[in-house]
Amino acid sequence: MSLLKRLSAAAAGLFFSAGLSVLPASTAMADSCWNHNGSLMRLQAQGNQRWLSYERPRSVLRNAGVRSGTLLFNGVKNGNWYSGTARVFSKYCPGSPLEYYVEGPVRGDQLQVTVTGTREVYNRCRPTGRFTTDTLVFTYSHQC
Repeated sequence: MSLLKRLSAAAAGLFFSAGLSVLPASTAMADSCWNHNGSLMRLQAQGNQRWLSYERPRSVLRNAGVRSGTLLFNGVKNGNWYSGTARVFSKYCPGSPLEYYVEGPVRGDQLQVTVTGTREVYNRCRPTGRFTTDTLVFTYSHQC
């Protein structure tokens, strides 16, 4: 195996950095841009692994520490179903997103992914004992 292939394979397992998750561009086998809640997202795929990170986050997310490359979702695609970990960001605890499990379908035309999960509600980085259900919808925009 060439040195480049070995380095690429080693890099494939690395996608967390300094509390905010970031996926190196060199690991992507597929690359496309998607709209989500006013932000432009980048979907990267390798085999059945999937990563959705912010390409251009909406301005309000910047106060929560979200930047280009910040990971929102990582998981797997099995058939037309995504499952994995999503993150919610808060300006009160930047750099410490709350992680929770989500799953859901890929639309038949492959142009939309909808994942849903239940997470605890936090108030200024403190758990409240209340729970909410989040639905994240990603709609294909273009090849990045």
